[in-house]
Amino acid sequence: MVSKEFFRVLDIIAEERNIKVELIVDAFKKGMVSAFKKSRGHSSCRIEVNPDKNEILVFERHLVVPDEGEYEVDPELVIEKISLSEAKEKKARIKVGDILEESVNPKEFSQIAVTNLKNVLNQNLKNIEKENMFNYFKEKEKEMVVAKVIGQDDDYYRLELGHGLTTLLPKREALPTDRFVVGENVKVFVASVEMKTKGPKVMVTRLDKSLVTRLFEDLIPEVKDGTVEIMGIARDPGDRAKIGVMSNDKNVDAIGACVGENGSRIKEIIRALSGEKVDLFQWSTNERDLIANSLQPADVLAVTQINPMKRTALVIVDDDKLSLAIGKGGQNVKLAVQAINWKIDIKSATMADAEGILF
Repeated sequence: MVSKEFFRVLDIIAEERNIKVELIVDAFKKGMVSAFKKSRGHSSCRIEVNPDKNEILVFERHLVVPDEGEYEVDPELVIEKISLSEAKEKKARIKVGDILEESVNPKEFSQIAVTNLKNVLNQNLKNIEKENMFNYFKEKEKEMVVAKVIGQDDDYYRLELGHGLTTLLPKREALPTDRFVVGENVKVFVASVEMKTKGPKVMVTRLDKSLVTRLFEDLIPEVKDGTVEIMGIARDPGDRAKIGVMSNDKNVDAIGACVGENGSRIKEIIRALSGEKVDLFQWSTNERDLIANSLQPADVLAVTQINPMKRTALVIVDDDKLSLAIGKGGQNVKLAVQAINWKIDIKSATMADAEGILF
């Protein structure tokens, strides 16, 4: 059957649905097989689509078997059988085990078969769209994406992710300081992507510390190109993040690059995090410097009793800096410990003197 219109529509569907023509042709073939089964009562057929000739060919297929006696057939071969004598009436030069193919005009399909073809084709196209969408967002897993707020209720923000997909950001996965309104763009971290019956399901959050890393990569060119590396990060989502950075170029100041001129870069990151504070410290391969730097903004008098095997150390600070080093509710030292993966004990100078600790 020759149909220029079919191949014209094929290109239109491919463009509208953003699906490769080859995938649509494959879906059409499956639909034709189903239609053939509806029309002929079995599924032994081969579909050939030739876009160059605007041609669609359907072949009914039979396996040639002996007129009498048993003939072993591959159980995986789903095909109707025809006796050798019947086959020779259609094609003289044929033998047992051959496949007899006869051309069938698709126009002979019943209306029921045509309807079935349309249904199968539409379902196959929907499945292809789901698979394409899943693959697209699977590549975004563990990455940051920009979504648009299209609604909210007491428990969720409804987000539009693009490509015709929406998701929910549970407010328990948002920052305590987040106050989004409909129409606002928000940066979220893709925690996981799963394929469900109705299509891909994308789970997003704003609590993961990797969201902060992705923001640095997105907004700071030196981090994106690897000149400046984030070596350690810890976070109390919505309140404070502590980040250790190191420069791989002696001419580039890691902290300066992250802060930006007049604080422009770090302010943009803080804005994206709805006001969450960001503490930067200089990463060091020297253990004493690393531990001391991680406790900033508190100044450290000494780092002693270092045990590299157990990754433990004692830090001495001025009496009036003890509360700053520990932080409100122990936050500063907790984040420092998480960021550098060292256990840190902190004492004031007076406490150290009283215990006979030399520093």
